[in-house]
Amino acid sequence: MEKSKKCQQILSSGEKLFMRYGIKRISVKEICNTAGVSKMTFYKYFDNKVDLALHIIKEMMKQGEMRYQDIMAMDVPYQNKAREIIKMKMELSKDMGREMFSDFFKSPYPEVTEFVQKKLKENMRLFLKGFIRAQEQGDIRNDIKPEFILYFLNHMMNMIEDKSLIGLYASTQALTAEIVNFFFYGILSREKDAGK
Repeated sequence: MEKSKKCQQILSSGEKLFMRYGIKRISVKEICNTAGVSKMTFYKYFDNKVDLALHIIKEMMKQGEMRYQDIMAMDVPYQNKAREIIKMKMELSKDMGREMFSDFFKSPYPEVTEFVQKKLKENMRLFLKGFIRAQEQGDIRNDIKPEFILYFLNHMMNMIEDKSLIGLYASTQALTAEIVNFFFYGILSREKDAGK
């Protein structure tokens, strides 16, 4: 898609509004008002707000995947990679409000849910390969099956959807930090960690 200045304004405004209020609560009119464009201009680039939201989510996930690949390619100990992944997850979730957090993982829009679930499955396979490689190199505990790590990670994703759990934290970023820290520091090899 050719990204003209007006299209960029729509994308930027849509992202800010969706991240703060979720997809459900935002209208095309609000996006247009914030972007300073007409509805006609909006519809020149996007079919509706869900089309815009999907475009933004796809770009976010693509950027996250690229950053993950870059981190995993770094020539540093796995513990450092884990810290970088935690930092990346924090950055990606820092502007995400509770409504968007909920819409992201359990969207009322089937096309959003379908896309997010498909990408999460792809990412899980990518993570599994990384876990297996890290375990072979002694960076992840050998007494845990990589498939169990993946299974547990999937269940942690379900925890993110739990409203009672979300309510315990001041922000979605704080919850994400807790989950990611718990996950990574629970699987790291004790021997390598002790040798720091």
